[in-house]
Amino acid sequence: MPPLTGKVAIITGASRGIGKAIALKLSNNGASVVVNYAGNTAKAEEVVAEITQQGGQAIAIQADISQVAEIERLFDQAIAKFGKVDILVNNAGSIVYKPITEITEADFDKIFAVNVKGTFFACQQAAQKLTEGGRIINFSSSTTALMLPTYSAYVATKGAVEQITRVLAKELGTKKITVNAVSPGPTDTELFRDGKSDEQINRLAQMAALGKLGDVQEIADVVAFLASDEARWITGQNIRVNGGIA
Repeated sequence: MPPLTGKVAIITGASRGIGKAIALKLSNNGASVVVNYAGNTAKAEEVVAEITQQGGQAIAIQADISQVAEIERLFDQAIAKFGKVDILVNNAGSIVYKPITEITEADFDKIFAVNVKGTFFACQQAAQKLTEGGRIINFSSSTTALMLPTYSAYVATKGAVEQITRVLAKELGTKKITVNAVSPGPTDTELFRDGKSDEQINRLAQMAALGKLGDVQEIADVVAFLASDEARWITGQNIRVNGGIA
């Protein structure tokens, strides 16, 4: 029997990239999947169609995770459809590459609204509505351990996510809910390649000990492990899934 049989998972930002790979992986492992997306309905429905064609169960729910009321609606609609939620994957994120002298207040507010506020209040809903023994998997980034120019606002948000993860692991332990973070390194997605030259991409790939960009499946496999019963004794951790980047 697949390891996540009978479980229900919400994955934010699941219409493409890493989020899509996670949705497909958790479905393959037996979970019913809620494909959250911000605006691209067609892409989200493609993910749902792929899951259902493979015999899984999934629905797409549009919700802007920078808005608390939208997060509440996301959980309520998921529970209305599937009866419960066991797993939350806070994958949705925003990024800006600018020197600190060029970061605007609007840039700052947007990236914190998605990466920190969205994660925090999704965790708040999970704390109230996840089943006992549930799983929360947040997304940080391996860039928090590096010193990359133009990443200051982004790594500030991901540092906040790491601390939220640590505290909530302790706070939710009485419900046997585990809370962990996954920190990918450079991963070959459309979003990652956007705005980068081939030279920049190759340079980032060679920073990894294994000498390549990460693949979305390599990230999804770790998320699936953390969502499973095999990871029941892992909580409060930040797992850097990055091929040994330094």
